[in-house]
Amino acid sequence: MNTYDPLAPLPFFKMHGLGNDFVVIDARGKHDPMTPALARAVGDRHCGVGFDQLVVIRESGEPGVAAAIDFWNADGSMAGACGNATRCVADVMMAEIRQDEIALRTQNGILPARRLSDGRVEVNMGPPKLDWRDIPLAEASFTERIDVKLGPIDAPVLWGPGAVNMGNPHAVFFVEDAESQPITKLGPFIENHPMFPERTNVEFAHVIAPDEIRVRVWERGAGVTMACGSGACAAVVAGVRRELIERRATVWMDGGALDVEWREEDDCVYLTGPTQMVFAGVLSPDFIATA
Repeated sequence: MNTYDPLAPLPFFKMHGLGNDFVVIDARGKHDPMTPALARAVGDRHCGVGFDQLVVIRESGEPGVAAAIDFWNADGSMAGACGNATRCVADVMMAEIRQDEIALRTQNGILPARRLSDGRVEVNMGPPKLDWRDIPLAEASFTERIDVKLGPIDAPVLWGPGAVNMGNPHAVFFVEDAESQPITKLGPFIENHPMFPERTNVEFAHVIAPDEIRVRVWERGAGVTMACGSGACAAVVAGVRRELIERRATVWMDGGALDVEWREEDDCVYLTGPTQMVFAGVLSPDFIATA
């Protein structure tokens, strides 16, 4: 197996799904170079490349599984799932193998993906985890609507988010108007709330129609993002559980629309949307050495 040479440039490419942007490093057949410090350096939008998440592609070692993928946040922490990044990597790898279906290994298990006739990519995100231990929460709770005390910024309209794990934890608040929520104030407070021992992603959603919702997202370890695949899935699951929306819905995020379906027949959540390759580049040895 080849090893990573710290004196050599490190290739990467940049992609996004509705403005949810990713740096992707292909480490198949090579040493995985990623560390928390390097992830933070690359994630710096002024002195690095900038991303919502960074993805490392690795060999899977499993028959029928094209690759394993790891997700890093811009703060140097790791994420268990990233629906839009999974779709982006799936799109690239399906083009590589000249097929329209693929399976990728993540911390959330093996996720099948496919390219639809309109060019969009669908990924099966698996079944949602809804038990309080699996979110996880700090104490036993009815996860359809948990009791989260927001202290000095408490507001009746924000009481009772739905808690969902889509490979990572989510707290979904249904509000009258997602646009008016002070997301940069509430997001970090809720992300680090004691109820969530592993921190949480935070969604603010309002219902437009039974099959259409508007969602804004504060991502754990990333902040406000233009879109979030797992967040869109969590919002639909939380909305269905409270009988606010149907099992198949369009989710409008800051960057555009994702389609989500929570199917009864297999209990899995399917996420569909566009992907975009932006550019390819290399990280210089000098940059890597300073991380």
